[in-house]
Amino acid sequence: MIYHITIRSAWAEAQTHGHYSAPSLDKEGFIHCSTRAQLMQVANDFYRGQAGLVALCIDEGRLDAELRWEAPAHPQPPIDSALSSDSLFPHLYGPLNLDAVLEVHDLIELETGFTLPRGLP
Repeated sequence: MIYHITIRSAWAEAQTHGHYSAPSLDKEGFIHCSTRAQLMQVANDFYRGQAGLVALCIDEGRLDAELRWEAPAHPQPPIDSALSSDSLFPHLYGPLNLDAVLEVHDLIELETGFTLPRGLP
């Protein structure tokens, strides 16, 4: 299982198009994803202060587009981030087919940052 953070409205829009495409696919050529272990650090490093976020739970075995495990892409997280520059991240090189998304969980930010949603696979 891999994960992608997006805004709920973008996920809702994907339902009408039949696939999901993040802005990074056009800009960088891939959709940024995370492992379960990386998910909350990514949320806290890059999404603080943003409301309406969801985590898409993606079955990587159901993906139509190519998935590559690569070094983190820019922008780099803050200097005090727990993310290591030698960690590999899943990058999806094409649109996300909707049937690969098994669950969608709201991300809630507390004063101390985001926490792992209850029931996240």
